[in-house]
Amino acid sequence: MENNSLKKTILYQNHIKLGAKMVPFSGFYMPLQYTSSLKEHMSVRELAGIFDVSHMGKLILKGKDSKKLIQYLTTNDFSKIKIGQAQYTCFINEKGGIIDDLIIYKILNEKLLLIVNASNIEKNKIWINNYIKKNTLNVKLFDLSQKYSLLSIQGPLSLFYLQKLTNITLDKIPFYHFKIGELSGIKKILISSTGYTGSKGIEIYIPNKYTEKIWNDILKIKKIIPCGIASRNSLRLEMGYRLYGKDISEEITPIEAGLSWIIKFEKNFIARNILKEQKKTKKYKKFISFIVKERSNIPREGYSLIDINDNTIGYITSGIFSPVLKKGIGLGYLYDKYMYKKKDPIFFSVKKKKVPISIVKLPFIKNFN
Repeated sequence: MENNSLKKTILYQNHIKLGAKMVPFSGFYMPLQYTSSLKEHMSVRELAGIFDVSHMGKLILKGKDSKKLIQYLTTNDFSKIKIGQAQYTCFINEKGGIIDDLIIYKILNEKLLLIVNASNIEKNKIWINNYIKKNTLNVKLFDLSQKYSLLSIQGPLSLFYLQKLTNITLDKIPFYHFKIGELSGIKKILISSTGYTGSKGIEIYIPNKYTEKIWNDILKIKKIIPCGIASRNSLRLEMGYRLYGKDISEEITPIEAGLSWIIKFEKNFIARNILKEQKKTKKYKKFISFIVKERSNIPREGYSLIDINDNTIGYITSGIFSPVLKKGIGLGYLYDKYMYKKKDPIFFSVKKKKVPISIVKLPFIKNFN
């Protein structure tokens, strides 16, 4: 029975016609997979695939104080971003916890596009508007989430396949930059060199009335197959990308999440002193990425991490069997009271069994482009 409380993207019926298995995700009906998650995963690693990620939030900030607001509410340094560039960053609360991770596009000096997680749209809007009102800033917030669609085309051959649909030279768009131009005969389409898979690709922002045409035109390129959220999850995990609600939350700071690279202490921002102290004292839980030594065991969210003496020392936030590595991989946290040393054996616990793991650096895979 259909859940009427769930939203649908413009392409919902297209997904149904393509045989997708639809599941609830972040308040939307989303395609889990069309054929098999393994086939879709490997298509993105070897050729190209297309994802409907229109559920993502699309917020516009306009006004002369837009940059001032973003500089204070996020950890990265947006002052270094020029028109035509984008930046990965995060909103944090007064305690330093991650409200959301997001990408900000600088459309104009006084016009910014914020791409936020679907489940956090309303929370972000309240957070931003409260700060605007409290500080009487010259900024207006517009929510375009239901007016625009977002398609992500990813894979080593994605740009080659798509080039025939646009007059923009796709392979000349640097990583985390964007161009606005014509695609599939439609003008003023924002095309960005971003993605969530670790493979080469682009993301395109489309007014809803043109979404179905562009989706169908892309699928006429037979080498590009539609992909669901199951393969999107396994692809992001092979790169070690954090997922909000699993690997990061308001209870976790960007330092704890291993995201110190998006914290710029030379600027002033909310909870700056708290994060500075946390970094100094090193008293916080530690983010880890690991490979499972035994092929037959797959790590799962919620499994406990234990030491040689069966003491619980942490927990797993995400885990899968990697289609590329043919091994289990996962992300998680070690409690701050546990002083990990490189030679310490670590396991995860499943059905009273101790499964050995090896902590490794991210990404899990390399050189797929």
